[in-house]
Amino acid sequence: MKRPFSATVWREGDWFVSQCLEADIASQGNTEEEALTNLREVLELHFEQPVATHPPAICQIEVEVGAA
Repeated sequence: MKRPFSATVWREGDWFVSQCLEADIASQGNTEEEALTNLREVLELHFEQPVATHPPAICQIEVEVGAA
């Protein structure tokens, strides 16, 4: 299944940086096209279904919230 995403590309020094606005994921490349190609690859990996070789461990954690 294909899904469209919005991306921005800008030059930062010698690199072109691309960022997906919906997923807040970024990549870079030597050219604008390479930065976008790398961003596509990272997004595909990000949304790839995980394949567990064994069931994950479930644990409880405590976090301080609302501390003044």
